[in-house]
Amino acid sequence: MIRQSVLLLLCLTPRVNQPAPRVNQPASHMNQPTPGVNQLRVNGDVRPDYSARIQKLYHAIETRLADKKTGLYIETTDNTHNEHPHSYMWPLCAYIRAANEMEAAETNPAHPANPAQPANPAHPAKSYMAPVLTAIDQYYNDEPPAPGYGAYVTKEKKDTRYYDDNQWIAIADLDAYNRTHQQKYLDQAELIDRFMMTGLDTVSGGGFYWREGDKSSKNTCSNGPGILIALQLYKITHKQEYLNTALAVYAWTNKWLESPEGVYYDNIRTPSLKISKATYTYNTGTMLQANVLLYGITKDEKYLTEAKRVAAAGKQHFFKDGRLPGNYWFNAVFLRGYEALYRVDHNRDWIDFFVQDAEAVWNTRDTATDMVGPKPAKSLIDQAAMIEIYARLAAINL
Repeated sequence: MIRQSVLLLLCLTPRVNQPAPRVNQPASHMNQPTPGVNQLRVNGDVRPDYSARIQKLYHAIETRLADKKTGLYIETTDNTHNEHPHSYMWPLCAYIRAANEMEAAETNPAHPANPAQPANPAHPAKSYMAPVLTAIDQYYNDEPPAPGYGAYVTKEKKDTRYYDDNQWIAIADLDAYNRTHQQKYLDQAELIDRFMMTGLDTVSGGGFYWREGDKSSKNTCSNGPGILIALQLYKITHKQEYLNTALAVYAWTNKWLESPEGVYYDNIRTPSLKISKATYTYNTGTMLQANVLLYGITKDEKYLTEAKRVAAAGKQHFFKDGRLPGNYWFNAVFLRGYEALYRVDHNRDWIDFFVQDAEAVWNTRDTATDMVGPKPAKSLIDQAAMIEIYARLAAINL
């Protein structure tokens, strides 16, 4: 579900030079296209230079949307229309994941964005996650029944705690833990898991509510991520309780919120059990990824079969006229599911349409600032989302 407040709001740069002209160019290079700005040649093919794009977007965030005095971030570049002095939590959910992907690129010697040298996965050249986590700490709220993170900066305004906001942070933490094995990431994820579990009950047979104190809806955007957290914690700890939770919520979500074609509806109203049939890419993305994770854990082919069905349905439903819908961060979450499936079955069809959409986004950027987004006011969430998308496409390296 897209929050009303967000709907109102959202209505390091590397030098990439043109290659010098070649003299007496070898025949093997004749008639090959010359890379342009933000492109590079890989094995004779001209490809997008995702690394350059990532650094431009990162630079834009840190120079235009970071409040260095407070360590917080700003919602959009249009301060006259921002609802508050600082960003809601939601864009930081996108930025913490983008920061994780930037660190992953720098610590993976095989990643095309990383120089060909040995790397330590626990120690990237630059800590991108640390300042974002420092900002997130300012949203911490330790009120009962369990500590968690609010929708806005705690000292500035007491606000609702959304289960999905917290879950997106935990998912980034768990990826960072798997990459670095640093205990701080697992500790935060487990804290969020305890908060998340306060939103689970038996009304309608199970499922997580969307936000604390509001028992009117249970949403795919809080149940899909809840499954992913439980599965990742099970893989790390081998505690059966996590797998039990994941399987129960997976079954509940498929019962109530999966459409006949294989994409996912937004929410079920409680206690009326009326289904809100709006569809968003991220909801299908989390459930696609859940199927791939379940296949990896159980080796049960039914989950892989379902993953392929959901992936085909999602592509058909959302990819129209060469473009995905315009919410870039939803599409970043969507890509997570397709990347997970691609790494199992190596089917390029799951990735090529993301490449096409990502090119269209970059080609319509504001060239004066190298910021993306369809509106004059450029948002933190859009820049962060495209960092993640470009980082994932670089890592796949088709």
